[in-house]
Amino acid sequence: MDKTILITGGSRGIGAATALLAAQKGYQVCINYWKSKDAALKIVDCINQQGGKSAAFQADVSSETQVIALFEAVDRLGSLSALVNNVGILEKQMRVEEMAAERLQRIFNHNILSCFLCTKEAIKRMSTRYGGMGGAIVNVSSIAARTGAPGEYVDYATSKGAMDTFTLGVAKEVAAEGIRVNGVRPAFIYTDIHASGGEPGRVDRIKDTIPMKRGGKVEEVAQAILWLLSEEASYCTGTFIDISGGK
Repeated sequence: MDKTILITGGSRGIGAATALLAAQKGYQVCINYWKSKDAALKIVDCINQQGGKSAAFQADVSSETQVIALFEAVDRLGSLSALVNNVGILEKQMRVEEMAAERLQRIFNHNILSCFLCTKEAIKRMSTRYGGMGGAIVNVSSIAARTGAPGEYVDYATSKGAMDTFTLGVAKEVAAEGIRVNGVRPAFIYTDIHASGGEPGRVDRIKDTIPMKRGGKVEEVAQAILWLLSEEASYCTGTFIDISGGK
């Protein structure tokens, strides 16, 4: 039976790297995207051309209606066995007193609410409580949950802190129902999210402050995600892997 994985925000960066690696590991890959249709289809084509199975689904995962429709579409392809809550946004670097309420709402909706909504639908399908066969969920957090990202992205850091708390709570809630829930906390990874904050070269600016003296690659994050989803991590739940070069 094919293993089916859903990756939110799977068209670029860490999500895309995770999709490609998941296909290599034998998953049927469902890529969720919001606006980057061309990028998502490029990943789908790459996987399918290499003999894998993949499809792309447009949905704003901060909308409950769209999340329900997304999971129903995935159901038609196969039984969900893995979910990666990878969607995350940040906005221009600024101090807390400069942040408008509308900005905070956008950050919290995309980074926290989306995780709740997608996890809820995954539990309904995976949990033995509802007749499911079990599964695994990985939430993509950030080292900012520990540092607070002062002077730059306290709102983003706060949203990731909430994701960590959610990971711990839901992991314990569904541990006896065949579902493992874990998190990764990457930082200083070369992705285009830094451009959203107004500093595309942020990783190069701070890399000398990182103990390993370099930024990270999306493939390094993807490896950790796939390990947590695998049977090799069968006794891990409610745990985190920090991927930050020792920072």
